[in-house]
Parts: sequence; C-alpha cells; structure tokens
Amino acid sequence: MPEIQEVPYVESDLYKIRHSAAHVMAQAVLEKFPEAKITIGPPIEDGFYYDFDLPRPLTPEDLEAIEKRMKEIIKGQHTFERRVVTPEEAREMFADQPYKIELIDDILQKGMDENGNPLPKGQEPVLTVYTQDTFTDLCRGPHVEHTRKIDPKGFKIMRSSGAYWRGDAQGTQLQRIYGTAWKSGKELKQYLHRIEEAKKRDHRTLGKALDLFSISDEIGPGLILWHPKGARVRALAESFSQKAHELNGYDWVYTPHIGRAHLWETSGHLENYTESMFSSIDVEGDKYYLKPMNCPFHAHIYASRLRSYRDLPVRLAEYGTVYRYELSGVLHGLTRVRGFTQDDAHLFCTPEQVEDEIIRVMRFSIYMLKSFGLTDYKAYVSTRPPHKAIGSDEDWERSTNALKKAVDLLDIDYGIDEGGGAFYGPKIDIKIRDALNREWQLSTIQFDFNLPERFKLEYIGSDNQPHRPLMVHRALFGSCERFLGLLIEHYAGSFPLWLAPVQAVLIPIAERHLEYCENVQRELKAAGLRVEVDDSRERMGAKIRNAQLGKIPYALIVGDQEIEAGAVAVRSREDGDQGSMPVAVFVSSLEEELRKGIPVALDESTKAPEVEETTS
Repeated sequence: MPEIQEVPYVESDLYKIRHSAAHVMAQAVLEKFPEAKITIGPPIEDGFYYDFDLPRPLTPEDLEAIEKRMKEIIKGQHTFERRVVTPEEAREMFADQPYKIELIDDILQKGMDENGNPLPKGQEPVLTVYTQDTFTDLCRGPHVEHTRKIDPKGFKIMRSSGAYWRGDAQGTQLQRIYGTAWKSGKELKQYLHRIEEAKKRDHRTLGKALDLFSISDEIGPGLILWHPKGARVRALAESFSQKAHELNGYDWVYTPHIGRAHLWETSGHLENYTESMFSSIDVEGDKYYLKPMNCPFHAHIYASRLRSYRDLPVRLAEYGTVYRYELSGVLHGLTRVRGFTQDDAHLFCTPEQVEDEIIRVMRFSIYMLKSFGLTDYKAYVSTRPPHKAIGSDEDWERSTNALKKAVDLLDIDYGIDEGGGAFYGPKIDIKIRDALNREWQLSTIQFDFNLPERFKLEYIGSDNQPHRPLMVHRALFGSCERFLGLLIEHYAGSFPLWLAPVQAVLIPIAERHLEYCENVQRELKAAGLRVEVDDSRERMGAKIRNAQLGKIPYALIVGDQEIEAGAVAVRSREDGDQGSMPVAVFVSSLEEELRKGIPVALDESTKAPEVEETTS
C-alpha cells in the first residue's frame, strides 16, 4: 500500500487549538495568582498542559474557576499576535519570570526551543512571543487566529498534578494543569466517553477484579505477581507464540538473567545505557549486571561456532526476562515495569537475504497480531538520523529499502519517520489501535549495524572469506506484560474463548446436581477445556451473575432435566441463552473458536496472512 501522507500533528488545526488553549489557561492562572511563575505549556496527545510555580496547592475549586475564566477570555475574540523580539527585549518582558529567562538563555546558547527541546537541524534560534489580550508568552507558535477559534464547549480542564522543572526530581516542584481541547463540543463529549470507557477497561482494575495479577510493595514496585488465572492467560499467549515461531523457522533458546560487566562493556550498554540498568552485583570479585536486553547473549550463541553462508539465515528467539531501572513515578501497572519478559528474536543473515527476511518477519508479525484480534495497525519506517549514525551508506540504503519494500509488497499502511531511526540502524515500528481507538506501540523490527562489529560476528562467504552478517532485532509483543495489559483493556477482560483462563463454569441448581456437574467437568477437561464447578451455596441467579462478572465465556446450568437428558443448559457470555444440548454437542460447537488458538506455518506468499477474526 502506498505511503500515507498525513498532516503532522504540529501542523494540524487541533494542535493550534490546544496550543492556544494552553496560553488562555496560563492567562487565567496568572489573573488568579499574579505572583505565579510560568514555565512551559505544550500541546500533547489529546490535549495540553502548563506547568506553574504557585504560592499554594491547587484545589478543585481553583480548577473550576480557571475553566470558567478561560471561557470568558475565549468569548473576547482576542487575536494571537506574533512578534520577533531581541534578547534584551525578551529579558525585559520576562524580568519577573525566572523560568522564562532560563529558557531564553537556552534558546540563544544551546539551540533549544521554548519547551526545552533541541531545534531542528539548521534552524537558527529566534526569539518570538505571542500575545492575546493581557497575556504574552515566549513561543514559536503556531496558534489559531483568535480566541473564538477555540470552541468554549470543546475544551475542559481535566486535572492537576505535581511536576518537576526540566523533569529533574532534585529541582523545583511545580504544579501541572492538564486540559483537553477539541474542534467541537460533540468531539469533546466523544473523548470524555472514551475516557470513561478506558477507566472501566483499566487493566489494573480488571486485573484485581478478575484475580489476574498484583503488585506488592513488600516485593517492590514494578514487579508483577501473576496469579493462577493471569498466569494461565500469559501461558496460553506465550505457548501460541512459541509454537508459531518454531513452525515458522525460528530456533528457541534460553539465556541467563545476569552477565559479567565485560559483556555489557563490549555491547556498549555500560557506556550508553547505565542509567537504565540496576546496580552491579559483586560475585567473587567480578561485577555482574542484571540484563537490560537479550541481544548480547544471542550474539554469543551465534558466535559460538564458525558459520557458513549456507547456515544463514539464523533466527534465534526466546522469552527473555530483562530488568530496567525506571523511576517509581513512571511505573504503571503492566505497561511500565522494572522486570519484564520480551518475546525477543534476533536474525542473522547475508546482505543478499535481507529483503526476503524482512518480508518474512513482517508477514509473521502481522499474522501474530491478527491471531490475537489486533487488526487495526499501521507501520512506521524510521530512517537514518541526521546527526550520529554508524554503518556504511550502502548498509543504510539496503536496509531502509528492504523495510519499505516489505510494507509495500504486503500492502500495509505505513508512514515514514524521516531521521527517526536509531544511530545503529533503521527500523519498522508497528502500532495498533485497540477497541477504544487508542494507539499502542507494539512490534519493532530493528536493524543493528553496531553489535556485529562490537562482537566481531562473522560468517564465511562463498568466496571463502569472512564477512559481517546483518543483524535484525525483532520483538512482536514488545513485552509480555505490556501485551497482556493491552489485551485486558482491548477485550475489557472478556478474552476470546481460546485465551480465556476459564472457558466454562458448571452451575448446579441444587446440591443433588453437584455429582453430575463433577462428572461433566471431568469429561470436558478430557476434551481439553478449562472448566470449573461453582459448588458455592449461593442461589443459581447469583452463580450466573458471578460467571458474568468473571467474564467466563459459557455458564452451563444443570438441573433434573439436564441430568435425565445427559445434557447441559448453555448460557453464552455473548449471545445469552442457547438452550439445552448434549455435552458432546456443546463440545463440538466450540471447535471453530478453539482452532483460533492453534498456530500455523505460513506459506512464502508476499501477501499479508489472512487470519480468521478473533472476537471477544
């Protein structure tokens, strides 16, 4: 599929609306707190924020008053006027705003923008301000023409929180006010509805309600305890993935959780990644580190014997648990943790094989996403960064072209992230949209020109001379924890039948029906189903309700008539009452859904694989 030409967010109308709303909010805050010190107020995804140094903590009543005043300012139809100013003028204008003075110095001396980000290459620093009504801010823009371009019914102050100046936990603590703004009141209502739905689907809430996982302060933040049902879902997902890998040409490996300091020196992690690594462990006078990545271990497996070009490609895969130091403030359920398991693979191939390998891995990636019901996806090809990059021009061109050719041949929607590649190679990121249309970064296919050089990886070519292989990192789930968090929210805990931790629950109407239920349970388990019996003393209606709350796909109700007929009364989570049917008929009715949990070997087609749609 041709590359999609999208309007960049920074050039969109929504960006201008949100940026302008941030300025209006800052004006309202300064009117309420004249002694306040202002910092930065950028648009972000779905909204905007502004950070303030205020004389006291904000209250809910403050936020209401700020929003009310913003609506009054908006109705004034004040023009946003841009002006270029000299350094002297800027320092005079913001003489009582120390954070702005610091930003002015950074713009002039370090080539930063007013939000503290590096300016685009080749862009000279220029000081500009925007004024609307009584408020002037250091700003590059862009903005709407005037405040009435912000729909007073289309924005809302969402919340306030703490923040640190420049993100430095040792620096000044600020107060951040978050807002959202849309083109109309209707769009705002739709967004707020999505937010409410997201709260209901929050994997942390559902994880507790469905008894899937927990996090204990005594064990440590960012470290997940998988409970039996959650572990079962994870095991099912991992088992499907491992079998699919093995069917499609990957060799499974296992590697240690720690490695000597020398390993991480060779890989470059101690030089470039130390802040994200846990402190060293002393073992008999040697320093060891918990691994933050799996790639050095796979490089050593590749290098463990002499390789010929006839041996390539080599595809190594594992579920490798890694450990990365994250500040406690950014940890979030399953999606941001300190210990997590990657479905990691590394491909080693010759330059002549690279196109076929990338097409193959892209097809496999799409097959895996579709198998889990994730069908709304888009690829982003990231190219050579403009400043620092290693590897030859030929390697960069060949690899980037291979990525572009793969998405074109497979007819996948994609965009180009010019200059967005890592310094060691171009990549493809696959982002999916879930049931609430939220975008999640999942799969990555990343070339690496760095590690083969650092570890002196070689193969003997057809010319009997040693050559460097091309190396490709590849993770499909990203991390198992984050992937499971996504699935919980995507399905709102109602996993498809093949992935459900409990597929059916038998509900005896009276105690005399319990023995029959236990016999049916054994029969269903023998058929490969995951089945429980609700032998509690609650009434039948409460038991059915519990099955619904537990998101169990089928409730099988048993009374005198079912026992006499050798049947069960089937109640589907999705379709309600299905009537009474023999146990064998019920089992056969599930075969089509259960087949979706059986991986297959893909053919060598250049078309994206077709997978039967998985529903909740």
